[in-house]
Amino acid sequence: MEPRRSLGWPILLGILLIGSIIALVVGWVLVSIAAALSSENAAFYWAMLGVGVTLLVAVLVGVIIYLFLTVKAIALSQRQSNFIDSVTHELKSPIASLKLYLQTLTRRQVSPHQQEEFHRFMLEDVQRLDTLIDHLLDAAKTLHRRPAASRDEVQLAALLEPIASAVATRHGVPRECIRLDVGGTGVRGRQADLEIVFRNLIDNAVKYSLPTPQVEVTAKVLPKSLVEVTISDRGPGVPAAFRKRIFGRFVRLGSELERSTPGTGLGLFLVRSIVRHLRGSVVVQAGADGVGTRFAVTLPAATGAGVVDEAAEAEGLEPPRPAVV
Repeated sequence: MEPRRSLGWPILLGILLIGSIIALVVGWVLVSIAAALSSENAAFYWAMLGVGVTLLVAVLVGVIIYLFLTVKAIALSQRQSNFIDSVTHELKSPIASLKLYLQTLTRRQVSPHQQEEFHRFMLEDVQRLDTLIDHLLDAAKTLHRRPAASRDEVQLAALLEPIASAVATRHGVPRECIRLDVGGTGVRGRQADLEIVFRNLIDNAVKYSLPTPQVEVTAKVLPKSLVEVTISDRGPGVPAAFRKRIFGRFVRLGSELERSTPGTGLGLFLVRSIVRHLRGSVVVQAGADGVGTRFAVTLPAATGAGVVDEAAEAEGLEPPRPAVV
C-alpha cells in the first residue's frame, strides 16, 4: 500500500515561501523608498516600486492559492485512501467468513443444527455484501444523476416504516428500538431519493448506538410549507469540531484500520447532496441533554401540508401532534 502523505510538509513549505515573499516585498519597498528619496529621478523609482510590489503580491497570492489547493488535494487523497481501506475491509470480511463456512461444510460432517447456524451466518454475510453494493450503487447514481426538485409527494409513515423494519433486521435489534412519530406528514421528492436519505440516517443512528439503540424519528410542519424530520439517537455523538466535516465525501472519523464500525464514508455525503438538490437542508446537532446525535432534515412539504399549522400558529394555538407509529 502506498504510504499516506502528510499535510505537515506542504504547510511548512507554504509558510516558508509566504514568509520569504513577505520579507522580499518589505525589503524591496524599503530599498525603493530610500533610492527614490535620494535620487533626482524619483518618479522612475516610484514607478518601479509600484510594478515590483504588484508582481510580488501576485506571486504571494499564487503561492497561497497553490498551498490551499495542495492541502485540499492531499486531504482528498487521504479520504480516498480511507474509502479504499473501508471498502476492502467490508468486502474481505464477509468473503473470508463465507469461505470458512463453505470449507467446513465441504470437509466435515456437521449436525443439522450447525448447518442451520452456518446457513444463517452465511445469509448475514451475503446481506452485508448486498448492502455494501447497494450503497456504492446509490453513490454512483447520485454522483452521475443530480437529484432535482420533484412534484412527487411521499407520505413519511409509508416511506419510513419499511426502512425502519429493514434496518432493525439488518442489525439484529428489535423493531421497537426505532420509534416513528411522523403521523400523516408528507414531503415532496422522488421516493428513491428520499429512501437513500432516510435509510442512511436511520442506519447510522442504529449502527452507532449498538448494542442497545434508542432511535426516534419525528416530523413537524414548519412555516413556508416546509417539513422538518429529525433522527435522534443515544450514541456517542459527533464532536462539535467535526459536525461540518462529516458531510464530505469519503469522510469518516478515525482510522479505517482501527475501526470496528463498518461503512464507506459516503452515506452522509449522499444525504447532503440529495437534500440540497431537493431544495432542503440538513444539520447535525448534539442530542437531548448533550447525549447522542440529532440530524434535522428540512424538506418541502407536500401540497396542503402546513396550512393548518400556519393558521394555528397565527391564532396562537398549538398544532395537532401526529400519531405515534
